[in-house]
Amino acid sequence: MTLADLPGPRWSLVRDGAVTLETAGGTELLVGGDAVLVDARTAHRLIASEHSDLVVADLRLVVPVHRLPSPLVVRDFGTRHVGVAALVGKCPLEDRRRTELFVKSYGSLIGAAMTASWLEEERRDGGDASPDPVVAAIVAAVTARPGEPWTVERMARLAHLSRSALGERFRRALGRSPVEVLREVRMQEARRLLGDHSRPVEHVAFAVGYGSAAAFSRAFSSHHGVAPQAWRGASTTRDPEQREAHTGRDGRRRAEQKRRRDAVRVEECAS
Repeated sequence: MTLADLPGPRWSLVRDGAVTLETAGGTELLVGGDAVLVDARTAHRLIASEHSDLVVADLRLVVPVHRLPSPLVVRDFGTRHVGVAALVGKCPLEDRRRTELFVKSYGSLIGAAMTASWLEEERRDGGDASPDPVVAAIVAAVTARPGEPWTVERMARLAHLSRSALGERFRRALGRSPVEVLREVRMQEARRLLGDHSRPVEHVAFAVGYGSAAAFSRAFSSHHGVAPQAWRGASTTRDPEQREAHTGRDGRRRAEQKRRRDAVRVEECAS
């Protein structure tokens, strides 16, 4: 079985057997209990042996305050995070009865466990894994008030930095520019608000900082590959925050994986 790129960050846990991870940087063998997180920008392929049991999730995580490496391999994840591994095994993510809050919390729990393992290894190796307090404060402010008229200049003033200095700190800490982070925060909030079908698209547009429904629609379509109204309609049949496949020994879910690759994430302008 071979899995190519999925839209969004991919987290995989090998429950049994062996899986080969191929990226431009080389090849790694993952065995039972190992987990890997690969961001959306890293081209990769997972090749599982015939008798492997693999859990794969496309995670739309909350904007992190750490710049995680990609791929991030955590050996013995199943032993180091027994509770998370047990939850994934006993409570499949693809269950359509799961609420949006449950799915978001589920993804955040997985992301937190992977981050904790990475921080532990960084400290053991003598690396500096401390988050940038300035970047963390600005991300927190934008996340708390995504509808405000944020600009790079305003963020820089908040941090008492120049635009270029702020941009450099964001790139060092997160590997993204302030505009990219702002866009991701706004799109995440937009997805959450669109989940409430009683809210008009115009209301969602203003709530996440766009001056018109047309501007919001263009930005959302560029980011997600579909217009807000179409995404809202599709969200009744697919999970808006997370697409997951749980592939066992008989490969029953290959067709489901293929169907879920339709949603393509592309870059767009923040406003």
